Amino acid sequence: MTARTSTDDDGRTDGEQTDDGQRGGRQPAVEVDGLSHAFDDLDVLGDVSFSLSPGTVACVVGPNGSGKTTLLRAVADLLEPDAGDVSVGSGDGRRVGYLAQQSAFRGQFTVAETVSFYGALVPGPVDTDAILERVGLSAVADRRVDALSGGMRRLLGIAQTMVGDPSVFVLDEPANGLDPTMARRLRTVIGDIAAGGGTVLLSTHDLHAVDRLADTVLLVDHGELVATGPPAELLAEADASTLDAAIETLGYGGGTAGVAPGLHGGARQ
Repeated sequence: MTARTSTDDDGRTDGEQTDDGQRGGRQPAVEVDGLSHAFDDLDVLGDVSFSLSPGTVACVVGPNGSGKTTLLRAVADLLEPDAGDVSVGSGDGRRVGYLAQQSAFRGQFTVAETVSFYGALVPGPVDTDAILERVGLSAVADRRVDALSGGMRRLLGIAQTMVGDPSVFVLDEPANGLDPTMARRLRTVIGDIAAGGGTVLLSTHDLHAVDRLADTVLLVDHGELVATGPPAELLAEADASTLDAAIETLGYGGGTAGVAPGLHGGARQ
């Protein structure tokens, strides 16, 4: 796979990329090898393998029910796969920040109290003010959670994942339901995480965000990793002019059956 170096309008610069998602031959931040999982008699993931280096944003795309959330939960060590291995970090333990599709926070807590609450659950000091500054919530630090907008709640979820200084961030549909302003803010936060050396693995139906953010796209279809690579390379491989057309060609044989409604084009912001 070819190298991709560009700077987008969110201020993100992408570095050299190899065919396994690593940059510059560095130690992988995430390695997934032969991952398989089933719920009862339903095979959800089958023999999925990939690796990501520090500073990489990898976007997992695919229709609803394709295994995206199961894959993310396995990487976050919230689910024990039936087969295969997941390795995160190198010798310093599994330091993963995880954002579920629906975050549950105590409505009567303030924003700062919420981050401090999670900070009390991890060893070592947690700089609540610095975390809120990173996600752009300093101005509402004293606002109650039940008074936040949906977008601010998602940013608070990102703030919660930063507690404990993880090196890998696993985000399940972080931009779901966000308006254009909040979606841009979220892209900026994710880009800043990667620019600081963090690795981000996220699932999304927003192909606009994929085009702006992704160093690597992981296309999952029926539990299998059917295509992977930088967005520009997937376009070239599929001989397509848009990501949604490339995804249909590479993952669905050129048809649209089974594609989630939100996958066609995503939210254009």
